[in-house]
Amino acid sequence: MVESHTVAFFSPYDFHEGQKIHINSGPRKGDWEVVHATEKKIRLRCPVSFREFEWDGFCFHVTNGTVTEWPQKD
Repeated sequence: MVESHTVAFFSPYDFHEGQKIHINSGPRKGDWEVVHATEKKIRLRCPVSFREFEWDGFCFHVTNGTVTEWPQKD
């Protein structure tokens, strides 16, 4: 039996070069500029030290509090 529940949805965030971002928490917390982004990797620059770092994609856009059927049928 399928019931309605409040569900959080996660989608990969679509970064673009030159974008200024702020990460709220975690080891990469703070302000960054997007230097390069693909579906798999993101390269960020610290605006203070100007050091650049490349990581596997890690940021997601979240939609909270959506009431929907769960589990969803494929």
